[in-house]
Amino acid sequence: MGNPRLVATDLDGTALRSDGTVSPRTTAAFARVESAGATLVFVTGRPPRWMRPVAAAVRHRGLAICANGALVYDLHTERIVKSHLIAPDVLEEVVTRLREKVPELAFSVEYEGGFAHESGFRLGREDGKGAAGFRVGTAALTSRPCAKLLALHPRMDPDVLQEEVRELVGDLVTPTHSSGRALIEMSAHGVTKASALAALAEGQEIGPAEAIAFGDMPNDLPMLRWVGTSYAVANAHAAVLAAVDHVTATNNEDGVAKVLEQLYRYGPELA
Repeated sequence: MGNPRLVATDLDGTALRSDGTVSPRTTAAFARVESAGATLVFVTGRPPRWMRPVAAAVRHRGLAICANGALVYDLHTERIVKSHLIAPDVLEEVVTRLREKVPELAFSVEYEGGFAHESGFRLGREDGKGAAGFRVGTAALTSRPCAKLLALHPRMDPDVLQEEVRELVGDLVTPTHSSGRALIEMSAHGVTKASALAALAEGQEIGPAEAIAFGDMPNDLPMLRWVGTSYAVANAHAAVLAAVDHVTATNNEDGVAKVLEQLYRYGPELA
């Protein structure tokens, strides 16, 4: 496809290694994209509070679309520049509906500037490293707008749980999953990685045919379907592998970097 004008990549499980680091090879490939004058965008389910190590690895350049499209984050200033939030009344209704039908769910929320969770919510790897967020009751949890509502089930298959959540509250929020756990991530209705990426691209007069994207999990599917050329890493979810144009090597084998090196052959680091 020649040199794309826009490169969009997921982070965890895609551009990052399984230990959460950015390899030197991938860092160099990202620099090559920017040296060619293309726009590099990280499009992730991560909240901004998890972005500092990634920002440091890429020398605080560019923008990141966080929380599955709900937040646009400036890596240079480390500030949120655009947000699409779930209103408190919607949050309350979503939690009420889900708890009535799936009572074992535990909830947490990502606000623009923090994180809160119910006492029964089991923290994941990043937040489990130390004290993360505030432990609150359900009423407090849903009392203010948030970027993402998360629902965790102790046993269910993630794909099965996502479909059940979609049936119960898909008219109010947009559910997806990305972690391998039975953890459903809900954004405001209609907000996805694709909606945020399309808005960013339109502002730069870049069309889908001029864009390439990389991903590995169901929350990447809207973005992968929007771009002109889509790649999955080999370790991707089966639904992603079935949906993309191409498959590259795994995240631990620098699959994203291998593609970018072929597309952007003449970066200054080759001199």
